[in-house]
Amino acid sequence: MDTWKHGFADVGGVRLHTVEMGEGPLVILVHGFPELWYSWRYQIPAIAEQGYRVVAIDQRGYGLSSKFWQTDCYRLRFLVADLVGLVRALGEKTAILIGHDWGAPVVWTAAWQHPEIFTGVLGMSVPFSGRGQIALPGNPFGELPPHEIHSRISGPDLDFYQVYFSGLSDIIDEIEADVSGWVRDLTWSVSGDAMIAAGFSLEGADPIELIRGGALCLPRGARLRDRFAVPTAMPHWFTEDDLKVFVDALHGSGVSGPLSFYHNLENNWHDLAPLAGRPLTSPAMFLGGEFDVATWWGAEAIDRASEHMPNWMGSTVLRGAGHWIQQEKAEETNAVVVDFLRRLRPGA
Repeated sequence: MDTWKHGFADVGGVRLHTVEMGEGPLVILVHGFPELWYSWRYQIPAIAEQGYRVVAIDQRGYGLSSKFWQTDCYRLRFLVADLVGLVRALGEKTAILIGHDWGAPVVWTAAWQHPEIFTGVLGMSVPFSGRGQIALPGNPFGELPPHEIHSRISGPDLDFYQVYFSGLSDIIDEIEADVSGWVRDLTWSVSGDAMIAAGFSLEGADPIELIRGGALCLPRGARLRDRFAVPTAMPHWFTEDDLKVFVDALHGSGVSGPLSFYHNLENNWHDLAPLAGRPLTSPAMFLGGEFDVATWWGAEAIDRASEHMPNWMGSTVLRGAGHWIQQEKAEETNAVVVDFLRRLRPGA
């Protein structure tokens, strides 16, 4: 990491912390919740070695990037504007985008809106879902507004985690009571290792019942953490030192900004209405995990991706991987990323 260059980009009054390596065409890496540029620690050198200028960012609200007190500042349109501004601030005209978790809807939407700037897009964990942002069973491309699909999924007696997160108050109290333990247990609970250890199987299962019985739905008045599993030991891909990097950053930034991404799901659905029906024309690819909740929630969106993306390059699902794909299966992820970049090269 000593060869990585830390810096800051001013993108229209927003400070974005950047970590850069290599020279060549620009590749921007966009993390999700509750993460950091550090989520890409295994991919940064692998991409640079292929002849690219790779820049991983802290999204607004995270790490060393700007924080805002108004929840509206975390609407998707502003997250996309950050990426457009970043390309210009770095002195470039175009970029390739790679995003994971919440970074995936951000990069999908950026490429959807600005194909002249973003010449390729790879989404991890969360497939392209149009107005829906995060594809869910029965709502692959945002046919229903978030409040309606959330209530259908959770049923009358539970809250879906996205609803709980978007309320801000109770979830902030829950996380702040023990940031380290909360991040540790969340990370473990939706990992492939934890799913395999619990004997989790998707074979013949009803996706709605799996969601209601899993770690990401909660009874009213309960804590989400009550459904988390606790690791007996930290996995090799997420050590105590790794945990500390994320936790130290959250201690500094707080979690209200990151959670405001969820708070704006309904606003984003309305903001994206003018794009409904427009294809995403940039060359696009998806990478998911066999046990990644967001991947199996988005199964229909993945199967129908070519209906919405004429330059669809296909999807890959890594066996044994859970939600934290690029950390759990770093070498396999790097191989997919390198192949994606190779296929984007002229004449490939």
